[in-house]
Amino acid sequence: MNAKNFAENVNETSGSGAAGPFHLIEFACCAPGADQMNIIDTTDILRSDNAAVTPGSSDPKSRMREIPVKNEFTGFDLDEMHPVAISFTREYETVMGRKLASIGNKVQPQFLLIERILEKYDLPTELKYLAIVESQLETRARSHMGAVGPWQFMPVTARTMGLKVTKYVDERRDLAKSTTAAAKYLKNLYKIYNDWLLVIAAYNGGPGNVNKAITRSGSRNFWDLEKFLPAESRKHVKKYIATQYIMAGYCGLTALTKAETEKYHQQLATPTIEGIELDEYSDVATLSQPISGRFHSSVISKHLEMDIQEFLNLNPSFDRIMSLEGEFDLKLPADKMEIFVSRKSEIISESLAMLLH
Repeated sequence: MNAKNFAENVNETSGSGAAGPFHLIEFACCAPGADQMNIIDTTDILRSDNAAVTPGSSDPKSRMREIPVKNEFTGFDLDEMHPVAISFTREYETVMGRKLASIGNKVQPQFLLIERILEKYDLPTELKYLAIVESQLETRARSHMGAVGPWQFMPVTARTMGLKVTKYVDERRDLAKSTTAAAKYLKNLYKIYNDWLLVIAAYNGGPGNVNKAITRSGSRNFWDLEKFLPAESRKHVKKYIATQYIMAGYCGLTALTKAETEKYHQQLATPTIEGIELDEYSDVATLSQPISGRFHSSVISKHLEMDIQEFLNLNPSFDRIMSLEGEFDLKLPADKMEIFVSRKSEIISESLAMLLH
């Protein structure tokens, strides 16, 4: 798809407001034809007093377990994302890159406010980019469906989340109040789906449409069920991933499926010994550690009481690579790696002595 066609495709569901084009959304309880079903299905959880997390709660760890929050996390490069997300983001950047850069230069004060509110509710702060997808953070934004404000609430959903919407007062246009309502709503959707991509899809098209897609596809993975979602919701999720990457320079955990998030946390939990990582690709349970210096295979195998051939099977061409490059990714069984670490200085000294004589 060329840039021109892609641009038309991107904007086909967009409207125009006081601030220019913005993506039109239908809030989860307000999708056409699904209003009553969604409100009935989710009223209890949407109105639950537990939706708001009180700062300073006695058990912050329990809240961290509930929702994975970006913390000490440097994010993912685009090439680490799903292939469909990569392709969409690259083309979206061609069409919207300059526009998003311009918006980013203007909305930093609003971002700071949004981040504080998201943190209050223990939500990942990169969810602020959803407001860019919704309205380009314009408080005057209004869709042809009647969604209003930076978070594009429909009246029913807005009132459900505690906002005043009357003939004279419309709190959907208040950034702080509407962000608080959006945080509560996003938190509740996460309780339902435990998957941020499904949350974003439900935010746009309604839980009813997401539930139908799950049933029809037999999967809870966004990339498997997306073809069963309304076209606007499919694009909405991809725009969120793309906008986050273009504006932040990385993709956070909210750009991953539940399975991808679990894989990431599993990798974090990989056992290590002083920075030595388990080698999951070896035929035997081994540890891997980068080493440098004039180590020799015969000296290492002697100290570790390993057969030299067994050592070379795990570390092919060890001596040749060490002599040419001076470094090697050493692989050893866990018990042997512990011995190597404890005798490292002896092994290097003996190796050097052998090589010099």
